[in-house]
This record gives sequence, structure tokens and C-alpha cells, in this order.
Amino acid sequence: MLSFGIHAQTFSVSGTVSEDETQMPLPGVNVVVKGTTNGVTTDFDGNYSINDVSQGDVLVFSFIGYTSKEVKITNQDAIDVILSVDSQALDEVLVIGYGEQKKRDITGAVSNVGAETISKLEPVNAAQALQGTTSGVNVTPTGGSPGAESNIRIRGISTNGQNKPLIILDGFQYEGGLNSINPQDIQNITVLKDAQAAIYGTIGANGVILVTTKAGKKNQKAKVSYEGYTGIQETTRKLPVLNATEYALILNESYANAGQALPFSNISDLGAGTDWQDEVFQEALVTSHNLSVVGGEEKITYSIGASNLKQEGIISPEKSQFERSTAKITLNADLTDKLNLQTKLFYNSTESSTVNSFSLGSVLFNAANIAPTIDPSVSNLDGQINLGNEVVNPLTQLDNTYNKYITNRLSGTVQASLDYARNLNLQARIGFNTSNTKNRDFTPLFNYGTGKIYTNANSSVTLGKINDNDYTFDLFNTYENTFGDDHDVTFLIGMTAYETNGEGLYGSRTGVQANSWKFADLSSANGTGEEQTNSSYAYKLRRLSYFGRIQYAFQDKYLLSAMLRRDSSTKFGPNNRVAYFPSATAGWVISEENFFNEDGFLNFLKLRGSYGILGNDQIPDFGYLALLGGEATYVLGQDQLLVNGRALGQLANPDLQWEEAKKFDVGLDANFLNSKFEFTVDYFINNRDNLLISNIPVSGIYGVGAPASGSPTINAGSVRNSGWEFALSYSNNFSDDFSFNTSFNISTLENEVTQVNGTEFIEGGNFGVGQPLISRMEEGKPIGYFYGYQTDGIFQTQAEVDAHPSQLALGAEAMPGDIRYKDLNGDGVIDNKDRTDLGNPIPKVTLGFNLGFNFKNFDFATYMFSNLGNDIVRNYERDQPNVNKMSYVLDRWTGAGTSNTVPRVTTAATANKVFSDFYIEDGSFARIQTVSLGYTIPSEFTQKVSIDKFRIYGKVDNVYTFTEYSGYDPTASTGAPIGGGIDLGFYPLPRTYMLGVNLEF
Repeated sequence: MLSFGIHAQTFSVSGTVSEDETQMPLPGVNVVVKGTTNGVTTDFDGNYSINDVSQGDVLVFSFIGYTSKEVKITNQDAIDVILSVDSQALDEVLVIGYGEQKKRDITGAVSNVGAETISKLEPVNAAQALQGTTSGVNVTPTGGSPGAESNIRIRGISTNGQNKPLIILDGFQYEGGLNSINPQDIQNITVLKDAQAAIYGTIGANGVILVTTKAGKKNQKAKVSYEGYTGIQETTRKLPVLNATEYALILNESYANAGQALPFSNISDLGAGTDWQDEVFQEALVTSHNLSVVGGEEKITYSIGASNLKQEGIISPEKSQFERSTAKITLNADLTDKLNLQTKLFYNSTESSTVNSFSLGSVLFNAANIAPTIDPSVSNLDGQINLGNEVVNPLTQLDNTYNKYITNRLSGTVQASLDYARNLNLQARIGFNTSNTKNRDFTPLFNYGTGKIYTNANSSVTLGKINDNDYTFDLFNTYENTFGDDHDVTFLIGMTAYETNGEGLYGSRTGVQANSWKFADLSSANGTGEEQTNSSYAYKLRRLSYFGRIQYAFQDKYLLSAMLRRDSSTKFGPNNRVAYFPSATAGWVISEENFFNEDGFLNFLKLRGSYGILGNDQIPDFGYLALLGGEATYVLGQDQLLVNGRALGQLANPDLQWEEAKKFDVGLDANFLNSKFEFTVDYFINNRDNLLISNIPVSGIYGVGAPASGSPTINAGSVRNSGWEFALSYSNNFSDDFSFNTSFNISTLENEVTQVNGTEFIEGGNFGVGQPLISRMEEGKPIGYFYGYQTDGIFQTQAEVDAHPSQLALGAEAMPGDIRYKDLNGDGVIDNKDRTDLGNPIPKVTLGFNLGFNFKNFDFATYMFSNLGNDIVRNYERDQPNVNKMSYVLDRWTGAGTSNTVPRVTTAATANKVFSDFYIEDGSFARIQTVSLGYTIPSEFTQKVSIDKFRIYGKVDNVYTFTEYSGYDPTASTGAPIGGGIDLGFYPLPRTYMLGVNLEF
């Protein structure tokens, strides 16, 4: 009877375990009676059955990468469970270059953005996923035109040359840019910011972005996913310009102040006139489709996907378009228990048409400067008010814009991994990129008006074809072992061979048949003479590298990693071709110490530090050789005829050597309050020495003034970046119906040029026409700082003018109402010796704030970021008497006491147009980048039609920007280290309203 009673109290429980995100069954989930060894695992279909359980027992469901769940047994015999993805657990293993490492053991400064964040952002360009989500990474777009790339800067600008980071796609060097990668294919993006990147040696000096794409899972049924959206784009702002009546009043006043006849005798009927920006800007469409299939068996996994993105421009959608099509296949096979083979292929095709969008003479430049009194239908401006030789009708400019750019790229990697002995693994990997680019540009015969520089006396066509190829071969051996339970050792040794080569061919001819884009081809053009041109080029670059890394952990609390890389590059001569780059990182997991109270406020605490030297060889080829790249005319033969020939180009420098990036970092990682909070702080110092700088002035006797010649490239400078980074995140599942997460990061940056050799400064950056360059690289200043005249208000009376030093050297003597400039050197004259530091284009502080929550079937997310402390030059106003003006001119000086900020208007010569702080504005901003709201239809409805997940969502990108900058966008910049932060009429980033769906079968 006793035996029977005990048996009656136990019974069996069965059920199915599924994944929250996809509703797919989860095989391999551990199901254990809490406090016992009684347990089972789910089968291939996620089913389980466990015996000998009693009422009151607690079943624990656990699976790697998912949040464990506990369910108390009452009297039920069937329990179905849904496990949610544990984002923290997924982050625990990160790619760090030639391997992986647990997050808790990483001793470098590393940031990670996962697929969940990318999915919520749904960016057109994958680079946008780093915007505001990663501390120390500043992402600014090159413009709002379709398909525009982004400038990515990791911990500041370190060199006057190439500053973009290295992109590693699934283990191989990728030159296609993040915009060519389908964001929905990405599993995670890891950013190496400090000496952790030293494993990549010469190409990692600017930081490394590691992109890992999605792959199938073992024992997973085929999962089909579709993601698609469509959206409407619009401009976020227009420049505040004058309407026709205001324009005429201001122009009459400017002529009167110069003692000239008034151009407008009657302004009463002008009204508002033409709003040229309304004429130029239009609403535009963006659509995206992405289809993928992932799955796997016991020995093989696969992932197949394809996507298509079409984006129109908000300026002339029919002339400004971008289309990206991608295809991807990934196969991972265990050929034996010890041999694994993996291959990934990526195909990318882009087709784009562009308009002149960010320069003097761009469409927006003309829209801002053309007179509002002119009708949009007027194409030839003869007979209209004279606007100078540059400004034309922007609509006509668009009508006469014809071009097309096509790029087809095939990239891939094949990797074999062999566990050939105990604790030893050998991997061989070859990655490749091959791309073919074609471009066609057509300029029709057209007369914009007498004297206009854009008038074409003949039609012309230009064709170009470029083929670029590269491959990377990696061979590396990894040894992993644990000694005596306390000593964990990982040793890596390997080599990398890299080669890139390519060629380009260009041709141009005039006399296109029928003056038509349809016939714009070299074969059909019949022009003759010097305007018929052609050119070609070819290149090849090789690198050979050897590297080693040892990682050591004692009792999981004392961590050490040391790396050494030997690089050789054909960029340098034989004497300096080889260089060695060492680095080391260390960490102390304080929370593993006996004195640490695990039940206290802190759950995890790690102190870490790193120092390393990385190289940079991003300069033109063969700078150490004297090549015949110049032009010359020789007197030859008995008749002493003039013969065109070749001469020395850039002077050689056989002593060229590597740039060196010396990176120091110390950081602290902490988790607290049951690991719901994660906190990270870093302090870094990056010194870039031996900067490779071209065109350092040398004596003219060397022939550097000849056509196509130039001064040599030398190691001539140093730059220092330092700052703090803070990141805080919070995540909590309050119940099965409600979860909440938020994160905040802030970074500071101080940039200083610490040395320039061979010259006092290096210049760059244009302002207006015919003015001196306005940006400088100079010792003791930020790289690319603005250099010009400092203003001191407006002259109110003639007595003030007479008492002030003469400004005649700036172009004209001052009069009341003109800008007053400071005599900084006190010599009694205002001239170019009084120019000074006017501002810094580099943000001093960057911030990011992200928030999201799930409530039942609803999900919400918002992402924000901010730049503070940078300056922008307003350079989209043309210095011509009759062009339109910005509305601030309405606050101009009209007499003593009327204004001390805006000068008088006049057509007479003044010094008001020289570059000064009058044209510099604060570029600080805070932007709500994305707001997204989604709803997932309950599974009890979708599963009836064999749909595992059906989510619909609405999203707005570029929601609102808080800024005092008066231009189109405060992120406006050319991206150049010397000359950045100058707004030439920046193509504004569009605001986009999207509706989308996520389907899984």
C-alpha cells in the first residue's frame, strides 16, 4: 500500500518548447526538475516528455542564448513553453579578429550591435546602425542623396589622409562599403576601437568594423522570412531665403547705398514670386524587399537570401535614383568530426543616377541663389536680372543632367577548419572581391545665357569602365588548453597574404548624335579636336603579414593578451618595407575575487587596459620612386621641333616609412542590480606619429612647378586624440507581457596636432571664389580648424571707422554699416596677418540614447543621437550683387544703432565677404533618428494559415533635429580631414515615413 501511494503521487509531463521571436520549435532545450538530476532535452520538433514529477515541482527550461524559464507544476500533464532571446547571452561571445572570445574575458575596447537592433532600425545603409548606438563612433552621412555613403570615424580624426575604418566581412577585407551590404543579412557588427585591432596590423590603425552575417543553425527546420517596407521621403527643411518682394526691396536698397540706379521701379505686384526650393524638392519613394531561408541538419547548415532596395531622391526623383540588389548563400558543413568547411558568397549590384548636390554650382546652390522674381519656365536667363556667370535655373540644370553608374560586385570566402590534434585547430581561409563599374555621363548642347559657365557649345559624352580585384589568404593555427583548472591558454599564430589590382579606362567625345542621351556613346559621337580625350590606368598592391597572439587567464580573473604582427607593404621602398607592430591588453575580473560580495549591488566588475602600435600605409603607390608622371615639352631633332613628352611627376622619397598609431586605453565594465544594468567607461589616448603628408613645400629648383609634378610625400606630422567614453544600458522583463530596455552613451574627444614638419601649416578647404584656403593643420590646434578674421560688431558711425585701423587691405575701406575686424597683432592695419583660429569642425561630445519596450504584442523603439561643440562654415551664399539672400539680411544695419550683427547691403566693394566668424555657426544638434511601432498578430491566428510570425509596423526616420544651425543639415561636411565642416549646400537628409511587414513561415 505504501509503494502504491508513492507511485500515485508522481506522473509525466510533456509539451513543446518554442522560440518567442519566430514561434519555431527549439530542439536541444534542457528540461530539468529543479534541485534534482531528473531531466530531458527537447527533440528535433521541440517536444519533450519527463517522467516522475510531482505536484509542486518546478521545471527549469534552459537553452544557450535564451532566458531560462521556471514553471511550477500543479496538476497539469501538458506544459508548452516559449523562451525569449537573451540578448545579453548572445553578446557573450564576440568576434575579435581571427577568433572569438567571451565578452567577460575581452580586455580591449569593443562595442557590438546585434541583429535585434539592426532589425528595429531597418536602416537603408548599414552604417546607420552604428549611429548613436556605439560610444566613440561618429557616423555622419555624406549627404541625403540616394545611396550616399557615410563617414565613419572611430575615436576621432587621426591623419590628414585616409581615416575610414577597415571593414572585415565574415573574416575577409571588404572594400565595398557598408552601404553595399544588405542590413537584413547582418547578424552583428563588432567595432574594435583600441589595441585589440592590432591583430590587423597595417590596416587597422583607424579601427576595425567586423561584420558577421546570418547563418543557419543545426537541427533547424527551414525557416522562410520576408521583410519589406515602402516609404515616402520628404525634405526636413528649406533655407530661409527672401521672397520676391523682400528681394526687390533689399536689392533696391543695396543699389541705392552704392549710388546706383534702382533695378526695380515697381515692386507692388511682385508678391511672393517663385519659391525655387519648392520647385526643386519633391516627395520620393523608397521600397525594400528581403527574402531569406535558413535551416540546418545535424551535419550541415545553410542560409540563402536575396534583397532589392529602390530609393528615389527628393531632388528630381526621375534623375536621382539608387537601386541595390543583393544575393547571398552560406553553407557550413561538418565533413567529418574534425573537418569543417564553410563558404559564403555575396553578390551585389547597384545602379544609380545622381545630380550635382554638394558643391559650388549644385542644384541646391542655384535654388538658394537664383532670383525669386524669375519664372521657373525661363531656361535661358538672358534678359533677366544679371546673376553673374554661375547661377542658372536649377530646373533647367536638372533637365540637362544625364548619367548612370552601375557596379556589379561578387565577394566571398571559403574556409576550412581542421581539429588535427588535441587542443589544436588549423584554419585556412581565402576571401575575394571582384567588382566591375561602368559609368556614362552626357552633357547636352544648351545655352543657359550669355557668359554662363555651364553653357555648352557642343554636346559631349564620357564613358568609364573600372575593374577592381582583391584576395586575402589567411592561414592560422589555434591552440587552446586548460591546465590544472586555473590556467586557460589560447595561442594563435598565422599569416595573411593580400593583393589588390585593377585597371580603368576612360574616354570622352563631343558631337553626340541628335544631342540626345539615347545616342550618348563614343561610337556615335562625331566630334574632332582636342576635346576628344582618353586615359587609362592600372595598379597592383601587395601585403604579406605574419601575426601571433597569446591569451592567458588565471582562475578566470587575471586576463592577459599579447599580439605581434609583422607587415610588409609595396607602398614603401626596400629599406622600410617591413615593420613590426606589438600590442598588449590585460584585465582583472574583480568580481571573481573572494572579497567580492556576490549578493551585493554589483554582480560583475572588470578592470582592463591596453596599449599597442598599429600601422598605416594608405598613401598613393610608389611614392618612394621617381616616376614619369609629369608633362613636358622638349626641343628635339635637327629642326629643333617642340615635342610633347613625359617628365618626372611627384618627387621621390626613398625614406618613406609607416605611419604609426599608438593606442592606449583603460576601461571598467560593471553589471549591477541582478545584471539588469550594464555600465562601461573608457579613457583613451591615440597618438598618430610619422604622418604621411604630401605636398610639403620644397624649392622650385627641383621642378615641382611643372604640370603634373609635385612635392614628395614625407613623414611630417603627429596628431593626438584623447577622451572618455561612457555607456549605460538597462534591460528587464517585468512579466511575460512587458519588457523594457534603454541605453545611453556619451563620448568626449580632444583633438590636437602635436607636430608638423617641413612647413608651419598645411591648408585645405575652399570658401567662396578666389579667397585663401580656410582650414589648417597646425601644431597646437585641432586638425582642420578654421582660420580667418575675427569680427567685432558693425561700424555704427564714421567716427568709429576713422578711429579703427584701416581695412583697405581686405578689399575696400570700411564705411558705417560694415563689419569691423579685430587688429589682433596690433600693427594698426587689418590684413592677412590678423587671421586667427575661428572654430573646430570636430565634435567635442557625441551622445546616443535608445529606448524600447514590448507590451503584449506591441513593440516600440526609438533611437536618438547628438553631436555637440563643433562648428560649421556657411558657404552656400554666392558673392554676387543680384543673387537672392538669406532672410537674416532683413535684420541688416540701416543706420546707427539698428544692428550690430548683420552688415548693410550694398553693391559697392566692401570687405564684408572675406572669410570671418560671421560665416561660422554652431553645428551642435540632437536628432531623433528613428521612432518605430510594431504589432505582432497573435500566433493562434497566424498559425491557422501556416504563418509563424506576422508583424506589421510603422516607422519614421530622421524625425526631428534640434539645432540652431541655419543650413539644411548640421551634419554637413565634405568628410575631408582638412576642409571638413564646410557646408557647400548639403543635400538634406530626407524624413521617411515607412510601413512594413515581417513574415516568417
